[in-house]
Amino acid sequence: MIFLSFDIEEFDNPFPCSQLLTFDRQMEISMVGTERILDLLAGQNVVATFFCTANFAEHAPHLISRMVAEGHEVASHGYYHNRFEPAHLKQSREVLERLTGCRVTGFRMPNMGKISVDELISAGYSYNSSLHPTYLPGKYNNFTKPRRIFQEGALYQIPASVSPVVRLPLFWLALHNYPLSIYKMLAQASLKKDGYLNLYFHPWEFIDLNNAGLDLPLYVKRNSGDAMVDRLTSFIACFKAKNEQFGRLNECAEVFLNAKS
Repeated sequence: MIFLSFDIEEFDNPFPCSQLLTFDRQMEISMVGTERILDLLAGQNVVATFFCTANFAEHAPHLISRMVAEGHEVASHGYYHNRFEPAHLKQSREVLERLTGCRVTGFRMPNMGKISVDELISAGYSYNSSLHPTYLPGKYNNFTKPRRIFQEGALYQIPASVSPVVRLPLFWLALHNYPLSIYKMLAQASLKKDGYLNLYFHPWEFIDLNNAGLDLPLYVKRNSGDAMVDRLTSFIACFKAKNEQFGRLNECAEVFLNAKS
């Protein structure tokens, strides 16, 4: 099974340009990108998981309602994207549950940061998808961490997918910058090795970053907007043609338990 996930947040990423934007402009960028993602998924008839900050959700409840209506999972991405305190774990979950009318069981820390297992369990979560088991200079050094779903007490840890052996990342930057045929080949290898894929993206990737007046690195802007829509659509169509199923991350524990039995 393939699990697509999207980190839905106010566009306040650690780029100097985004920090200079007004909150309304940050929200506009993320809302437009989220709408494009939802349209893409609806067109392909697949479901996904949306990790939303409570701050975004409170300012765009119509998009949260659409996620639920179209069968997607809404999970927590904290209360704010650029500020965290432990109390936000429970508070963000409660806001999202009020807006969705659904139980929220999953969490992902902004920027795939570290988070306490005990605090997540205490706040009512059953899974965490904040681990990127690879090495990226200045960002992650998780090459020795498990690359496949595992349990810590009552919590399921669902790492982002990487390629077998050398652990090349398959996250959002990879789909922007790898040749599409290479990306599909690496994803197929990971899927064959692990039995599932856990891939993540952001809404602002689906707007044209080359013409948005944002001073971003070329490796971020490359293949953004329509090109990113086309790439993800091609990826989904390719794996649907192989009869692969797409699901929500809250279903991943069931995949894990079936594999163990």
